[in-house]
Amino acid sequence: MKIRVLLMAAAMIVVAGCSGQASDQSQSSSSSPSSSTTPAPVTPEEARAIAKEAYIYGFPIVDNYRVQYTYFVDKQDPQYKGGWNQVHSTARVFTPEDTTVQTPNSDTPYSALGADLRTEPLVLTVPPIQQDRYYSLQFVDGYTSNFAYVGSRTTGNGGGKYLLAGPDWKGEKPAGIDEVIRSDTELAMVLYRTQLFGPSDIDEVKKIQAGYQAAPLSVFLNQPSPAPAPPIDFVPPLTPDQQRTSPQFFEILNFALRFAPTLPEEAQLRERFAKIGIGPDGNFDAEKLSPEMRTAIEGGMADAWAELDALKKNDIDTGKVGSAQFFGTRQDLKGNYLYRMAGAVFGIYGNTAAEALYPSFTNDSTGVPLTGANNYTFRFPKGQLPPVNAFWSLTVYELPQSMLVANPINRYLINSPMLPSLVADPDGGYTFYIQNSSPGLDREANWLPAPKGPFSLVLRLYWPKPDALNGTWKPPQPQKV
Repeated sequence: MKIRVLLMAAAMIVVAGCSGQASDQSQSSSSSPSSSTTPAPVTPEEARAIAKEAYIYGFPIVDNYRVQYTYFVDKQDPQYKGGWNQVHSTARVFTPEDTTVQTPNSDTPYSALGADLRTEPLVLTVPPIQQDRYYSLQFVDGYTSNFAYVGSRTTGNGGGKYLLAGPDWKGEKPAGIDEVIRSDTELAMVLYRTQLFGPSDIDEVKKIQAGYQAAPLSVFLNQPSPAPAPPIDFVPPLTPDQQRTSPQFFEILNFALRFAPTLPEEAQLRERFAKIGIGPDGNFDAEKLSPEMRTAIEGGMADAWAELDALKKNDIDTGKVGSAQFFGTRQDLKGNYLYRMAGAVFGIYGNTAAEALYPSFTNDSTGVPLTGANNYTFRFPKGQLPPVNAFWSLTVYELPQSMLVANPINRYLINSPMLPSLVADPDGGYTFYIQNSSPGLDREANWLPAPKGPFSLVLRLYWPKPDALNGTWKPPQPQKV
């Protein structure tokens, strides 16, 4: 979007400076770009256009920061996992009590590593894992790009050691390291997924999780540690609802960008954002906006959501685009920030297509939105189960929160490891009953409980086969009974 810079009188409304968040941030990257602390005057119309563009660009960054703050900073939060640069494992699958991440996966117990790479790289140790058990380490940077994978698909189940480095590290691969993995941002996250075969398998998963280790490079090399980077004075994030409408969103974005050095292809984009005080050194202050400028900024945020709503209606709900386009490396997304925002809104930290596909459904086969007021079937004909190298699952999420649904049988999904306990159709296919109340004792084995109101279905294919990736295999549609 080309933004004109107009020569204006001194009385023209401008975005006021941000005074409260810059004092303690000398600890951020010395390579972070410098943006002007005195933005050039812009009209409210221009500010609205820039705010829309910056919001679409920044939403995944801000929402990722919210999750990292919850997991690794706020010790008072019930979903706090622990400090940075340590692997924190949860030996259970997610339930409706887990509300930090939208559209949570309830298939695999998670481990999580919040990586602060400002001082030195980390060495990640992965133990040998049984050949028939799927696992993966998903490396996610501050932009929510999936910049690397370790796991069954990419590196195999034999175990290894991997060095995770920040953008400023200039070293060479040390002896004993299998691969060097580089993040574009100083703060990153690694999400570990370990397949659970059933309740009786949880002790085996615990043993594997205990083998996931992280250590500073200096410890691995038995060398003195470098001088530590200064501690970060983390700012409290906004709630998901506040992120939608509050101009303070851009203050959080400014903070998060201090750990995200400018990518070469985004230099001009960052320059445009700086015109309204957005950037790692920006002075955007929501409290000091004039009424006209506040209206413009809020209008730009609303415009961003309107564009996402149009994408959902015209392209996502019709099946033209989906998770395969929303998640991946920054090279995969090719600068499509609206797709990146869609991925963060509808299922942050989704996997790259080669690792997992997520066919999702908010409507039934006739195009009517799914609701627990109706009953549905979801049927795989004989020989048409999802083609995967690992496993598949079908999960119900309550809308609009996109969270798991509490229900009397504590079942949030049906997956391929459950097939022996499910009842096959006479022809060998499988029919699942998606509804709020029990379909009857003879069908309850195949019941996937739904909420009373709106909901969505997400089909997950882990390590999909070529027929799923190239579209030869098509998922079924929910059928209203």
